[in-house]
Amino acid sequence: MKEKNESGGGYVRADQIDLKSLDEQLQRHLSKAWTMEKNKNMNDNEDHRPIIVNNTTSTRCVTRQEWEIDPSKLIIKGAIARGTFGTVHRGIYDGQDVAVKLLDWGEEGHRSDAEIASLRAAFTQEVAVWHKLDHPNVTKFIGATMGSSELHIQTENGQVGMPSNVCCVVVEYCPGGALKSYLIKNRRRKLAFKVVIQLALDLARGLSYLHSEKIVHRDVKTENMLLDKTRTVKIADFGVARLEASNPHDMTGETGTLGYMAPEVLNGNPYNRKCDVYSFGICLWEIYCCDMPYPDLSFSEVTSAVVRQNLRPEIPRCCPSSLANVMKRCWDANPDKRPEMDEAVTMLEAIDTSKGGGMLPVDQPQSCLCFRRHRGP
Repeated sequence: MKEKNESGGGYVRADQIDLKSLDEQLQRHLSKAWTMEKNKNMNDNEDHRPIIVNNTTSTRCVTRQEWEIDPSKLIIKGAIARGTFGTVHRGIYDGQDVAVKLLDWGEEGHRSDAEIASLRAAFTQEVAVWHKLDHPNVTKFIGATMGSSELHIQTENGQVGMPSNVCCVVVEYCPGGALKSYLIKNRRRKLAFKVVIQLALDLARGLSYLHSEKIVHRDVKTENMLLDKTRTVKIADFGVARLEASNPHDMTGETGTLGYMAPEVLNGNPYNRKCDVYSFGICLWEIYCCDMPYPDLSFSEVTSAVVRQNLRPEIPRCCPSSLANVMKRCWDANPDKRPEMDEAVTMLEAIDTSKGGGMLPVDQPQSCLCFRRHRGP
């Protein structure tokens, strides 16, 4: 569904499907979900396959999307993450190292037909958005399958077959893992200021590209950002995508992750791409501090304080004013006062990292006393 905004374009928004570690009972995962609508496909590329019926060869027409992979070229290995709807595995596709997201809607019979149809639609939208994207700071989409009995997982004891019609997304493998994990590892020592700006620019450029493509991510957080072997940030996970409504009152809902959600989203008010800018401001603080926003507050406490008391993470006194200014502008309570992401890129590019933003040395970690007091003992 496409709608137009006042400037003549629409903005797609997307939620992530968060995936975290191996489910040992993967064999029981849902096969019925995809069987129900297996033949209810779209109309891009057609593939004619022979069928044997009563010893007679006939040909049927099977619709294939341009983003569909050849399951016979995919080797699925051990799991590296697990989440609500499935697992992420290491894999090889056509000789290339990949990450494979296997989607699980729950055990057979535990979801209604309507729930399954909704999840299937969300998956289709994620793929439809992702396969068109091409930017160095966005995880490269390789392909997907809407259901195939040809998928197998390689184990030490050989191959284990998947439930029929399980679906998966294949993307480039980022060996550096999640940006959040990288920040946690550096929580005590902190990052050199030059590294802070590099990571921030990667994320800002990726979001600027998404917004130029009319895409609103809606769940911008360091957990959804991956690092490749050169420590380049890549935005990952595009879930339920839709276009920004011409009427902003049609675009509401508390979608996102606690601590990163803009006030208008928390309050259930209309919002647009500027919700990503707010989340970026929180991520920028997190990258500088290597810490989590509001770790001790509940959802209701954060919602109330952010919306009604203008609560924001405390910026350490040793933070360069040039960087602090970007944070403050991005997380302004008024979406109209927040910069566009391309402007945020320009502001970050203007920061002089050769002088540590005017305060911190480039090749040394942040270690000023006020920062340590801010982080706690």
